[in-house]
Formats: sequence, structure tokens, C-alpha cells
Amino acid sequence: MWYFLFFGVLICIFMALRLLFFPARFKYKEVSFENFVFLGITYAVIMIGFGILYLMLDMKGLYVFNDVEMRESAGVGFFAKFGTSVYLSAVTLFSVGFGDVAPVGIGRFLAIIEALLGYTIPAAFVVRTFIDIDPSPRK
Repeated sequence: MWYFLFFGVLICIFMALRLLFFPARFKYKEVSFENFVFLGITYAVIMIGFGILYLMLDMKGLYVFNDVEMRESAGVGFFAKFGTSVYLSAVTLFSVGFGDVAPVGIGRFLAIIEALLGYTIPAAFVVRTFIDIDPSPRK
């Protein structure tokens, strides 16, 4: 069941990225409210998705981040772990990196992928918004 949920979250992240990088239609010549809502939803899906991945790996026993306060306090609840996981995901995705929570182990690999996505999403949004790709052949 754990693997099913893990790969389900990965599929959701990939579907959101596919819509951003390979849209079904290419006529986005103006900046619209729809485009900004789409960008916000894409960021939210990726941020929460990676947060869930961090949480699932942490619940499996693999330490993916070093939050000293959470490790020292006994009986930390699910929502506290979920909040810390989404927080780590947000500071990684938006390249803030406060330093209070850092990825360790396999979490470093996930953080690299998430940081790369955090850098490429704005570029893809600009290209998607301002470039008109016409599939017709040139004459």
C-alpha cells in the first residue's frame, strides 16, 4: 500500500509538470488570470506532493530531513510532521533555504530534483505565455 501511495503522488507531480511543459494548446499570447491561477496550482501540487513524499519516507523510517526539535520531542503527531515536510518542500521549491530544516540522506536527492523544478517552472511559464508555437510548416 505504501508503494502504491508513493507512486500515486509521483504520478500527480508528473501530470502537473506535463501540463506546464507540454500543454495541449499553444496559443497563450497574453498574460491572463487563468495563467496565474494555473501557475499557482502547479506550484501547490508540486509543493504538497514533495511534502507528502518527504513525509512518507520519514514515516517509513528513512530520515529525509534534520529537524532537531522534532527528533528530540517524543510523540510528535502526524500533522506536525506533515507541516515540517511541506515547509521543507516550500523552502526548497522556492529556493529560500532558511537553514532550520535541511534534507539528509535520500532527502538530498529529492531536494535536488525539487530545486531544479523550482528553477524551471518560472521559465516554462514565461515560454508558455509569450512564445507562439505554430505547428504549420514554414514556407
